[in-house]
Amino acid sequence: MGDRSAIEWTEATWNPTTGCDRVSRGCDNCYALTLAKRLKAMGQPRYQRDGDPRTSGPGFGLTLHPDSLGLPLTWRRPRLVFVNSMSDLFHAQVPVEFVRQVFEAIAATPQHTYQVLTKRARRLRRLAPSLIWPSNLWVGVSVEDADAVDRIDDLRDVPAALRFLSCEPLLGPLSDLNLDGIGWVIAGGESGINARPLHPTWVVDLRDQCTRAGVPFFFKQWGGRTPKAGGRELNGRTWDDMPLSLTAS
Repeated sequence: MGDRSAIEWTEATWNPTTGCDRVSRGCDNCYALTLAKRLKAMGQPRYQRDGDPRTSGPGFGLTLHPDSLGLPLTWRRPRLVFVNSMSDLFHAQVPVEFVRQVFEAIAATPQHTYQVLTKRARRLRRLAPSLIWPSNLWVGVSVEDADAVDRIDDLRDVPAALRFLSCEPLLGPLSDLNLDGIGWVIAGGESGINARPLHPTWVVDLRDQCTRAGVPFFFKQWGGRTPKAGGRELNGRTWDDMPLSLTAS
């Protein structure tokens, strides 16, 4: 967690919660689960609670960090902030009141633009009417394969300033997506020793769908043993399109 990030589509990370549980194929080789195990072994105090071994792991039990809520107030320069790179804000174990506190912290720092990404699209939609939505908050859902496409319909019902899709790791074709109400699409391949391959036709088709719909498309990586192993070029160029509503600089 800090005001610098190696993730290509953001500038900083902020983790008011840590820990999570697998919910779909996209979680099978979760980088955060592996990192949490390492951080626990190093004695990092935020990663000492173990999760259920069937769905989580050492140091990756869902944990709230109320002391982190004020961290963005200390960042003077406006930035793009990925919320919960090591968790999921809409995990069932995160109380609604704590989600509200996170939203309040976002509203209190309008100089930043925040990105919340979840696989719990149904809970996101269910809680949406009970939340006050800041104008500097983008919300996205992970869509790794055709089995996860229903998450897009849940996202469309959420009154976020911008709705986006993270198709990473992309594990299969996503044909004929309905991109109505979607303002940005990220795609990328998996990385790590067990990385599953990314087929170029899946990426090209997704990019072409975005182009036809006028949706900005960001290609993060081909993936491989390391995140940068396969590079980032698609058809001879990088695709770093960002939403026009970006307010952080």
